[in-house]
This record gives sequence, C-alpha cells and structure tokens, in this order.
Amino acid sequence: MLQLPCNFPLCLGQESLVRTYRHRYHCKIMLDYRFIKENLAAVKQNIADRYMVADADLVVALYDERAAKLKTLEEQRKKRNENAAAMKGKLSPEERARVIEEGKALKESIAALETSLQDIEKRLYEAAMRIPNMAHPDAPRGKEDKDNLEVKRVGSPTVFDFEPKDHVQLGQELDLIDFDTATRVSGTKFYYLKNEAVFLELALERYALNLLQKKGFMVFETPDVAKTEILEGIGFIPRGPESNIYTIEDEDMCLIGTAEITLGGYYSGTVFEKKQLPLKLAGISHCFRREAGAAGQFSKGLYRVHQFTKIEMFAYTLPEESDAMHEYLRSVEEEIFSSMGVPFRVVDTCTGDLGAPAYRKWDLEAWMPGRNGGEWGEITSTSNCTDFQSRRLNIKYKDDDGKNKYVHMLNGTAIACSRALIAIMENFQRADGSIAIPEVLVPYCGFSEIQPKR
Repeated sequence: MLQLPCNFPLCLGQESLVRTYRHRYHCKIMLDYRFIKENLAAVKQNIADRYMVADADLVVALYDERAAKLKTLEEQRKKRNENAAAMKGKLSPEERARVIEEGKALKESIAALETSLQDIEKRLYEAAMRIPNMAHPDAPRGKEDKDNLEVKRVGSPTVFDFEPKDHVQLGQELDLIDFDTATRVSGTKFYYLKNEAVFLELALERYALNLLQKKGFMVFETPDVAKTEILEGIGFIPRGPESNIYTIEDEDMCLIGTAEITLGGYYSGTVFEKKQLPLKLAGISHCFRREAGAAGQFSKGLYRVHQFTKIEMFAYTLPEESDAMHEYLRSVEEEIFSSMGVPFRVVDTCTGDLGAPAYRKWDLEAWMPGRNGGEWGEITSTSNCTDFQSRRLNIKYKDDDGKNKYVHMLNGTAIACSRALIAIMENFQRADGSIAIPEVLVPYCGFSEIQPKR
C-alpha cells in the first residue's frame, strides 16, 4: 500500500479524506509543501542560487487553495451525511422532496469540488516537481566551473620531457579507438574500443567491483532501461528540451543515464528496519546520454559521449549518518584513482552545478594533459541527496519511536570507464608512443603496456 509522507499537511488529518486523495501526486513530494510555505524566502533564494526556474510562490498558493478546497469538501460531505440521515427519518412529502433536492445539490457540489481538487493537485505536483533540494549552507554559490572550490589535491600534474598527445591521437595511432567508423555506423559521439583498450576497460570494471565488494557493497548488474516514474523519482527530467535522457518510443520507459536510477529505484516503496541501514550498493551498467549542446574542444573524444559503461555506488542511510556516508563515498573514489597513480583534485561543487536532487556534491577532477594543453577534467562525483529522492520514491525506515521516516540517499561514481581511459592514456603515455598500464590494473589486463603496432 502506498504511504503518505510523515509530514503530510494536517488539513488531511481525517482518514476518509486521506483515503480519497491517496494518489500518485502525494507519493512524490520533493520538498514538503509545508516546509516550502514556512521557509519561502530561503526556498526562493536556493532556487536563485542554483540558477533554476521554479515558482515557489505558485506552490504555496496552490497548497493554500488545496487546503481551502479540502475544508469546503469536508463540510459538504458532513452535510451529505446529515442529509442521508434525515432521509431515514419520518418526513412529510414536502420535507422529503426538499431533502432529496438538497441531496442532489450536495452530490453535484461534491463532484465539482473533487474534480477541482484533482486539477489543483496535478498543478501543485507539477509546480513542486521543479523545486530543487535545499543546498548545503557551505556549498559554494556560483554557476560556472571557476566557482567550484578546490579542497584537496592528490599528486601533481604530469610533466613530460616530450610533447604529449591527447587520447584521441593516442587511440588512433595505437589502434585503440575508432571514432570515424562509429560515426558512420551509429552517429557522432559514439566510438568503438579496440584491441588492448577493450581489456583495459574490462580491467577497470573488475578492479572497481572487486574493491567495492571487499568494502561491503552489494554488487549488481542493472537493467539499462527504467520506467519514467523511477527517473522522475530520482530527479531526472525524462522529456523536453532540458532532458539529457533517451526515451523509448511508445513506451513509458527510458534508457538510463546512470545506474543511480536503477539502484535508487530498487527499493522504491520499501520501509526498512532501522538495523538494516546503512545499505551500500554498487551497480555496473551502460549509460546513455543525449549530451545535447555538448560541443567544442572540452567534449572531444571520450569526454562526452552518448554511451559508456559506469560503476555506480549508492547508499541508503539514516538522516544523521548521511554526511559521514558522503565523505566515505568520496574516500572510495579517491582510493581508486590514487591507487592507479592518476593525479586529481577534489572540488566542492557550486550550487549552479549541483542539479536538482543534490544537497552537496564533491567532484574528482583528473589531470588531463591532452585537454587544452593540460587541464583538470571531471572523472567522478558523489552527491548527498538527503530525503529528496526518498520522498519521491517513498522509501522509509521505521525509527525507534515506531514512526516511518524518510531515508537519506546518496550516490557516487566509482569508475566512469570512458573518462578513466582518458586519464590513464594521457598521463601514462611515453615518448615512444606507448602507454604504461597502472600497476594495480596489470593483473586484470594481462599486460603492463600498450606498444605501437609494428
């Protein structure tokens, strides 16, 4: 059975009304309506800080309108009950006729109110869907990469005694990547991995999965498609010009952009026992992204593509433990790339780049020597989405007081294979055109270097 949010508005206290209006809109509240009303100025500032378009005033107005309609509806239903009781009494013909007419009028009035209420609910839901999660007070305010705050650096930018090549040139010369044929067969921003690159990608996958399993993550291979309602629950926009998602024609389904979607949807509608948390999942999947408008030198080659393989971490926690879990997921990402010897930095992501669900997000940016002569490029991120997603997907835990409360949900990239390949190929290239394989990957690859073809 669907469950209403624990902070559901008090005007729905009567059980009969709760049963009547227990439909899909109530199970996908993003921020609690009452929270939005009572913290309207902060919510509007948060929308501005994120450079998003959402109408918090409209949400409050519709919330108040709904409350008024529900009150009127309750009064009308009370009168209908009184009318029905009166019909059972001894009435004169004239009184009976009057009571019948009153009953008809009440029936029509209640039907009109219910129709109006359904329309208000729909508009309220649609308006609230655009309200983003509140951002962490320490998250940098800003919109562009320059507004992100560097908080840590591991290793130093790679220095060469020769002119380094970018991964596109390396991939072509070593016969590792074929963009031209992929464009002819599948379109732009697709690619063929070839020869040693195939085994290198598989090595990245296996290395990350083994590490995560040892750390207590439950490992999954997830579907590459998900229902629209799950994508919406996670916070993605499945359709429209803003969407980065491929939809499946004539189906209420989409190709996933990340296993965050399928791992987050795995426990939709679940109430956990408190002792079950925290729960750590890891999923490998293909990821499909439209990357609309992602053109230019910073998206060349493998950096922005329509399809890639990724291993995603996901966690369900108690609210008081989510900040610590966020740091833990970041530490796992750091361990993976530091163990491979890839130089990277950690940045606290600015509000304009958080996306709607994230409360706070850390990005790992690897040094990419072939990126505009040498620049940092994002390779992983980890986000604490607090209860933003669990409210939409109706995922709770039973607390010590016996009440069901929303879990906090977090995600983090372990390995995005395409970008990890960039970092390895460009940082471990040699003057003779070969590429060294990071030592930790050699057992999984079966070779320690990629030599030019003779």
